[in-house]
Formats: sequence, C-alpha cells, structure tokens
Amino acid sequence: MMETEEMTFEESLRTLEQLVKELEDGNLELDKALEVYERAIALRERCKRFLDDCDRRVQKMMETAEGVKREDLVIE
Repeated sequence: MMETEEMTFEESLRTLEQLVKELEDGNLELDKALEVYERAIALRERCKRFLDDCDRRVQKMMETAEGVKREDLVIE
C-alpha cells in the first residue's frame, strides 16, 4: 500500500472512493472499519490540501494576469 503523501491527487481520490465504498458496504469488522475510516480521513485531507494549493496558484495567476507572472507556490 502506497503512503498517502506519496500519492498523486488522482491516486488519492481513487483510493478514497474505494475506501468509502468499503465502508458503505458495511461488511467490515469494527477494527478494520476504523482503520479504513482513518485512512479515508487522511486521504480526504491530502486531496483538500492539494485542491487548496491549486486554488492559490490559480488565484495568484489571475492576480497577475496582465503580465502573467507565474510564481510557483511551495506545497507544505
């Protein structure tokens, strides 16, 4: 299993969707369901951080659209 922080946005989203399906199916033992839920929360946060960073980059480009000065933001 790939570490959450090493995954691309698309990999994170796909895995999150799979985990949600597992939880919705309701066939997991409680301990396993908790593990899956914890992983899903971590992936959700990863996706949210990625989208927030993309939003900041787009906002920065829009603010400088007259000269279109692109500044890469550091992802924390």
